[in-house]
Amino acid sequence: MTQTPTDTPNHRAIGFFENLPHAKSLGMVIEKMVDGHAVMHMPWRDALVGDPETGVIHGGAVSALMDTCCGAAAMCHPGATGGTATLGLRIDYMRAATPGQTIRVEATCYHITRSVAFVRAVALDDDRDRPVATATGTFTVEGG
Repeated sequence: MTQTPTDTPNHRAIGFFENLPHAKSLGMVIEKMVDGHAVMHMPWRDALVGDPETGVIHGGAVSALMDTCCGAAAMCHPGATGGTATLGLRIDYMRAATPGQTIRVEATCYHITRSVAFVRAVALDDDRDRPVATATGTFTVEGG
């Protein structure tokens, strides 16, 4: 079967992630999702703050953004034809995100088998030379 422009892993992944309730609630925005590479960001806002005294975004919100972006990278890989689920995700936090700044995650699916995708990601705020966190993960895939 020949894929049409609306029936590609990239198109399906974008449609799926644009409609995730938790992604909408957290304010996640898709910047790029193509061929195993995804970029998403989440603007800072009061509702995401973990410590009102410092104004730092809660680590759980950063974790959710990283997990979602990694899943998107797996799902839009050319070798994936369906949904995905997180098998394992390791996040290393390097520093607190700067209060008031947007968090941006770039994730790359660097290897895929028939059933597992392997993904790496980095989270940055506006101070882009210092990562907030890095992640490595494994995700289920269909059709790899």
